[in-house]
Amino acid sequence: MADALGIDHLLELSGTEMILGFLTPLFIFAAFFLAQVLLPAIRVPGYAIDSATGEPRKYRLNGLLIFVLAVVVWAVGFAGMPRDWFYRSSLYAVAGGTALCLLIAIVAVFSQPRGEAKNPLAGLWAGRSRELSLFNHRFDLKMYTYVVGGAMWALNALSGAAYHHERFGEDANPGVYLYAGFLTFYVLDYFVYERVQLYTYDMMHEQVGFRMLWGGLIFYGWLFILPLWGMAAHPHPGFSAVWTPFWLVGAAVLFLLGWGISRGTNMQKYTFKRWPDRKFMGIQPEYIQAGDRKILVNGFWGKARHFNYMGEWTLALAIGLVFGHFDILWAWTYTIFILGFFTWRQLADDKFCAEKYGPEKWAEYQARVPYRIFPGVY
Repeated sequence: MADALGIDHLLELSGTEMILGFLTPLFIFAAFFLAQVLLPAIRVPGYAIDSATGEPRKYRLNGLLIFVLAVVVWAVGFAGMPRDWFYRSSLYAVAGGTALCLLIAIVAVFSQPRGEAKNPLAGLWAGRSRELSLFNHRFDLKMYTYVVGGAMWALNALSGAAYHHERFGEDANPGVYLYAGFLTFYVLDYFVYERVQLYTYDMMHEQVGFRMLWGGLIFYGWLFILPLWGMAAHPHPGFSAVWTPFWLVGAAVLFLLGWGISRGTNMQKYTFKRWPDRKFMGIQPEYIQAGDRKILVNGFWGKARHFNYMGEWTLALAIGLVFGHFDILWAWTYTIFILGFFTWRQLADDKFCAEKYGPEKWAEYQARVPYRIFPGVY
């Protein structure tokens, strides 16, 4: 089966290595926990309201410092760990991490009041509370999952590039290196603007259960490099010296275009949430008043109702193209997932926004901004 899928190289571990691979998430989770608690951080307010005080919750953020430190530790081969270890142990790490997430979810869920979730299994899956912090808010479980997941996404990609280089040498695919560069840049950018995450749907509404924990820690951290599981085992696609720059530069330009749309859209929303009357990139915000809430209707948010997803679509397309093996399905796994996920997500978002702002006001916004994600198309 693994041979037919082209991932048999991920099973080439000794018995001891299999055990270490299974335990790798345990070591990673512990190291990141200590780093988040012990390293210095800034405290910033979020959008979510603390029910105990009625004020915006304040979060300790040190993701950028942790990420840079994690990359340095990986690069120097701390404790003799091979740079390709994270990639080679991927399958076993996913298994071990899933088991560990289940244990964490059991503690996180059943230590909270039952609330509306009467079915224990439903509560374990979806969670019972929206927040879970420790040590006088020094540690926040939600932000921890994003720090671990984001950092491991980049580290797993870098590890896969190291494996690819070791295997193919001069016949290596430069697209694999560019892919690792894409993800490292994307995650670095995320941590530079970490506070923007505090104004997302996940932070405001997602509950702490197995779904959120596994999604943030394992799916985001390990499974988002799924294209690399197949593509790291393929050499240079064989383009000529003339066409190779067009292919690589084209993928990079498309990636940067997607990043620009995604970052710009999210930054405009963040700026509007914090300072509703402040200009963004010289654009004076226009909005629809919906009770005590405001719906932004111009700038990026005047192009489409979920224009940030357009950015993610474009990024995903660039990732599918960057490997150069256009006929291999592995290269397109992330692209297919992102296209499907955000198509579904915007339907759920529209329903939620209609409830949040009121059906009449949301219909007014829909009339003013008719496109969902892709201006002029969808």
